[in-house]
Amino acid sequence: MFPRIREITDAFGSRLMVSVEEHPTGALIVLERPDVTGRPRVLLDGYGVDVLSGYIMSARLAVPHPLPEERVDGMFGTRFELALQPAASLGLRQGGEAPLDIPAPFWDRLYAELCLVAAHARELGRRAEARVH
Repeated sequence: MFPRIREITDAFGSRLMVSVEEHPTGALIVLERPDVTGRPRVLLDGYGVDVLSGYIMSARLAVPHPLPEERVDGMFGTRFELALQPAASLGLRQGGEAPLDIPAPFWDRLYAELCLVAAHARELGRRAEARVH
């Protein structure tokens, strides 16, 4: 079943890859923009995926108004921001890495995909715990 990779595209050829990879703690969700110079990517654990899912919905409800940023800490600490100009986009930043921008046309499909990968990640986490005990 793993790794699990899905690609979201838009009408203009922009791409967002979403994958689930096994990790000693269970699973990681990887978001990557293979169509952007430098292939920015973000690694998220279950906590980060849950916050991103909520932030996507909050952004959808907030646009065209601003939304405060959100942060998750831990091994995969990430900052989530809504940019409104030149077009609505979510910016995800980890440490000193280049931000991964997710334009609004991707939000609905990414939200649905995150619901699926979160379930897979929880199951991998459950299996990892069972191996430890």
